[in-house]
Amino acid sequence: MIKKIIRRAQVSTAHLPDTLPETIKQIYASRGMQSAQELELNVARLQGMSADTALMGMDKACQLLHQALLNKTRIIIVGDFDADGATSTALMMTALNLFGSNHHDFIVPNRFEYGYGLTPEIVDLAAQQQAQMLITVDNGISCIAGVKRAKDLGMQVIVTDHHLPGHSLPNADAIVNPNQVGCNFPSKALAGVGVAFYLMLALRKYCREHNFFTEQGIAEPNIAQLLDLVALGTVADVVSLDANNRILVAQGLKRIRAGQTRPGIQALIEIANKNQQRLVASDFGFALGPRINAAGRLDDMSYGINCLLANDLSSARVMAAELDDLNKTRREIEQGMQQEAERVLTSLNFDEEHLPSAISLFQADWHQGVIGIVAGRLKEKFHRPCIVFAKAKVEDNDSEHAEIKGSARSIPGLHIRDLLEHIDSQNPDLIIKFGGHAMAAGLSIKEKNFTLFQQKFDELAEKWLKPEDLESIILSDGELSANMLTLEFAEQLREAGPWGQSFPEPLFDDTFTLIQQRIVGEKHLKIVVEKDSAQGKQVFDGIAFNVDVKAWPNTQVKQVHLAYRLDVNEFRGKRTVQLMIADIRTV
Repeated sequence: MIKKIIRRAQVSTAHLPDTLPETIKQIYASRGMQSAQELELNVARLQGMSADTALMGMDKACQLLHQALLNKTRIIIVGDFDADGATSTALMMTALNLFGSNHHDFIVPNRFEYGYGLTPEIVDLAAQQQAQMLITVDNGISCIAGVKRAKDLGMQVIVTDHHLPGHSLPNADAIVNPNQVGCNFPSKALAGVGVAFYLMLALRKYCREHNFFTEQGIAEPNIAQLLDLVALGTVADVVSLDANNRILVAQGLKRIRAGQTRPGIQALIEIANKNQQRLVASDFGFALGPRINAAGRLDDMSYGINCLLANDLSSARVMAAELDDLNKTRREIEQGMQQEAERVLTSLNFDEEHLPSAISLFQADWHQGVIGIVAGRLKEKFHRPCIVFAKAKVEDNDSEHAEIKGSARSIPGLHIRDLLEHIDSQNPDLIIKFGGHAMAAGLSIKEKNFTLFQQKFDELAEKWLKPEDLESIILSDGELSANMLTLEFAEQLREAGPWGQSFPEPLFDDTFTLIQQRIVGEKHLKIVVEKDSAQGKQVFDGIAFNVDVKAWPNTQVKQVHLAYRLDVNEFRGKRTVQLMIADIRTV
């Protein structure tokens, strides 16, 4: 799909410090930064932000956990099978150790057997492990049946989650979720791991006030040592990097760069060939997170959690290598599925100029663990909300009763969970269950109802979306002069982060003279471009990933217009400026 490049409007930067370069001030201001205080990404400011308004349900959760620690209660943590769930689980496991517990363990649902969250079947598994208390992380807010089962078996249940609640809440002993009605916590964008982190901060304060550490003869834990997990899970879950989350991520990055991280994260950094001292937030999303996610997508998320919990670097490296192999397999499966999906669209006479308002696809042999990624890829390519379905159980051939599971990804302008809720309210028997966020959701339907759902999904999306919502737009921060295309400025941009969802990394656009071009790695375009400057002509390297190899290289092209990010390329100890190309077109 041809994308429209629009430059951000210039806004006032008078409220930001004059010590910053004007370009960076403009970047900050255009992303809604309101004051110089927001530049202070330190722990003291984080504590100040969270002190005024506690998370709803926190006092009750702390009371229950304090008593559980005193009573040596058998605690089972129930996580989710993605990077947020894995980091949340690892954080809770590690933190409870710091509080002196040795009566806790974790369960992560296998998506192919039990589905998402605290289901009655997972509760029964926990019961087999003599669970007396269940703590959900990154799930639970919609698990009404599972919580009921746990309560029927005499267990206490603490739900920690960040997903949007439905009309009814589970009958848990305590619920900690910034998005529940009545919670005045300032950051609604916390990831599941962020909620777990705040619970551990509050538990330390509660235990301190009740002389727990003195009476138990243990040192008061340093909860800041968990921030590496918080940073990884927050970015990998693609939640908005609001002021609160930016501090969490910045502090986690700071600890990792300083070598204050757990062996599992260090091993993941190594296997991804990243420089630990120069790690940036995007490395969590594009390098570390996918390797952890691969375990939950293809096999068992326990692999990912156990890597994060590894006590030594040697064992962590073995597990990181296994995760890397799983991730390579995931990529192969994903590429095949995406190609098949695009062929299906072609067979339906859809092309980039004639697309429905929403895309929903199902194929019986697609892999359930990868449908979310494929939905995301199709959403990016066609700029349409997209749901990809796979069979809930591969061996189930009873089409009358068989279920299929869908993973949805949306575009700005369409709240995908609200849309599913509306379909459900108008067609009560169509959707079996659903949940999620504005931009991502999951659902289950009967296989026989797919065509009807496809129709309802497209009709409602067309009704809710405005024509301008369906235009694919690249927001640019404008043109950079050649004297700013330097290693020094690229470093300044890198350190001006962390960048991420809702606080996007700076992107610039300009016209360059094309000097060299070649394909590398089958479908990546490596180019050399030239730009005039006061010092004469300057030459820069650039790379565009996943280009149309039918269109590139093109020896007839002399001028190109690029939308790009300014990056630092490290190769054999040498550091140079590189243009990371988001869009390339001929002039």
